Amino acid sequence: MALDDGLLALLSEADRELARLDAATEFLPNPDLFVRMYVRKEAVLSSQIEGTQASLVDLLEHEARAPVAEAKDVLEVSNYVRAMNLGLERLASLPLSLRLIREIHAELLRGVRGQHLAPGEFRRSQNWIGPPGGTLAEATFVPPPPQEVEPALAAFERFLHDERPIPLLVRTALIHAQFETIHPFLDGNGRIGRLLITFFLCAHQALRRPTLYLSHFFKQHRQEYYERLQAVRDAGAFEAWVQFFLRGVRDVSREGTETARQVQHLRESNRALVHKLARGSGAGHVLLDALFAQPVVTVEYVRRIVSRSFPAANQLVADFVRLGLLRQISLGARNRVFAYQPYLDIFGELKP
Repeated sequence: MALDDGLLALLSEADRELARLDAATEFLPNPDLFVRMYVRKEAVLSSQIEGTQASLVDLLEHEARAPVAEAKDVLEVSNYVRAMNLGLERLASLPLSLRLIREIHAELLRGVRGQHLAPGEFRRSQNWIGPPGGTLAEATFVPPPPQEVEPALAAFERFLHDERPIPLLVRTALIHAQFETIHPFLDGNGRIGRLLITFFLCAHQALRRPTLYLSHFFKQHRQEYYERLQAVRDAGAFEAWVQFFLRGVRDVSREGTETARQVQHLRESNRALVHKLARGSGAGHVLLDALFAQPVVTVEYVRRIVSRSFPAANQLVADFVRLGLLRQISLGARNRVFAYQPYLDIFGELKP
């Protein structure tokens, strides 16, 4: 594979935008809350690529323990969040490895669709990608046969720790393509492969926090995503795949930097609004800070957060609704659920 002038220029742009994104989060009052929201958004988008229908608001309602139907799609997205957090936690004591990948996969499929397809274990039978219910003869891609999975994974793990001077983002692109080509699990390969992108960049300290999530770009360009990967397998078109990948890093990093700027501005303007409350501004600031961690809430949740009576919490919620900070997203007057809509708008999550 050769890095021509065009590819080198794109690599430089992607590196620069990634560094700007990493720096931008450092100026936020609580960067970890920003990252937490990004992890949720990535979980939703990566799962949607695989066909789930759950939205970010569905996931947030689930987390708030609001009376939302426990649809399998929501549970799968929730598992993705846990798998991401587990992997990031384990990276502190365990190198990125096949062992860690198996642990993450087991968490991803725990108690959801695919739980009977050997979670945490590499496959011992043939799998393929094709139309739902299709046969092997109708497959659009057939990964290596089971007897070749172990040696292919051994080569993959060696490449994870290869010390040759390959630019980090180029190596990350190749690692993703290599993993998706091996397709070592019976289910969940796409989601694990996309998680590996973030894990690899964090493990190599290109990111201090996991703020780069390419599922948004991959979903926007889903057909090209699949075609570029397949062209690597069919024709060794590595340059075109790396170019596509670097475009994604550049564009998503730019969007992330702008999102961080908008979050900072939102927090400052909303704190000024809350400060004008005739009563309860102290509790209001506590609630506002909490909304950046949990943007979908119930009155009972607010009561616990601000340590006030239920009527006082109910009034505070009403004040936030009046200020345009909260919006009721549930129907009826019982078990009401509210969303911090200005914050969700930044992440492109609207709910009628």
